[in-house]
Amino acid sequence: MLPTVCYCDRPFLRIFGVFVANTRSAEKANRQSQKHRIRNTHVLSTLRTSVRKFREAAAAGDAGKTREELAAAIRQISKAASKGIIHKAQASRRIARLSKAAAHPAARQ
Repeated sequence: MLPTVCYCDRPFLRIFGVFVANTRSAEKANRQSQKHRIRNTHVLSTLRTSVRKFREAAAAGDAGKTREELAAAIRQISKAASKGIIHKAQASRRIARLSKAAAHPAARQ
């Protein structure tokens, strides 16, 4: 059973200069955005970690480990693009740059 609170009678609150949700749909949108923000942060953090591991393997000169980490990084980038966390063009650009770095280790700085 839903509470018998009338949402139209709620005061319009302001906390820290930010307006608080005043309707049920706005409250739901806030809950959803909080869930999405947590998911996006986690996926981006995982993506950065996999790219860092690839760069470390490439710097070490281990070809097998570099290929393995490249595959993991590409998988993370593609997943982030499919979830809409990063743009498809950005994902394509990142994958191309990582693939180029793996193919031409002497060209690295």
